[in-house]
Amino acid sequence: QVQLVESGGGLVQVGGSLRLSCAASGRISSNSAMGWFRQAPGEGRKFVAAVRWTRSGTYYTDSVKGRFTISRDNANDTLYLQMNSLKPEDTAVYFCAYCSLGFLRDLTLSRSYDSWGLGTQVTVSS
Repeated sequence: QVQLVESGGGLVQVGGSLRLSCAASGRISSNSAMGWFRQAPGEGRKFVAAVRWTRSGTYYTDSVKGRFTISRDNANDTLYLQMNSLKPEDTAVYFCAYCSLGFLRDLTLSRSYDSWGLGTQVTVSS
């Protein structure tokens, strides 16, 4: 079982930036992937971005392309999400997630992930 802890959320003004971090512990498979999802009040959990742990390839939902960057630090088992040009519609709780079979599953689907963090709140004020 992989445990995940997010950090870095907060309150930021429109156009500002935040960097989210997700510290992973446990046995991380070389075939795995990790992703970020977000959930706004009254809505379901939605895909934001994903990256395969030891293979190339990053994936983004259209609304964050060009503004958000997902990256990983394999040596420290940490996942990041750099968020720039933030908009009010980016306000949500952001969750980090781990997928043990990252080469096989659809990384845009929440059901593909095996472990989840508790989330970190991001609020963008206008």
